[in-house]
Amino acid sequence: MLIFTTRFSKKKAVLIVILLGLVIAAAILFLGRRPAEEPPAPQLLTNEDRVAYLQSMGWEVALEPLETLQFLLPDHLAEPYLSYNELQNAQGFDLSPCCGKQLSRFTYAVSNYPDRPEGVQLNLYICEDQPVAGDIFCAGANGFQDTLVYPESGT
Repeated sequence: MLIFTTRFSKKKAVLIVILLGLVIAAAILFLGRRPAEEPPAPQLLTNEDRVAYLQSMGWEVALEPLETLQFLLPDHLAEPYLSYNELQNAQGFDLSPCCGKQLSRFTYAVSNYPDRPEGVQLNLYICEDQPVAGDIFCAGANGFQDTLVYPESGT
């Protein structure tokens, strides 16, 4: 058995506590200031890229879009874009950086929406080859519009 003894004066003890506090504070500041690394946004250059992206989210979509549309987003978001952007913010997208830019909308038929074997479509909005918005919807009676997050259970 090894016994180690030492003498501490109150000044030494206070100095050690202060130094430990400074080291801990410096570590917290250093770790807190490191920017979080965000994964790079996927580049969706081709239809195959878009289909693969949607499949990675859990969706089974037709291999070709039902409709393709290009339009210029206004310089400032106003209704109905403001309300639509709230839906996008809920899933990590934001249309704001795309104001004044051209967007492409690709609409695909969805075949695996829970409890809805047909009639469900998916919109994917692309700006500068990156996904910036999207929604899944069903028109008509009992219709809905939701995020691209694959549902745990049917709507």
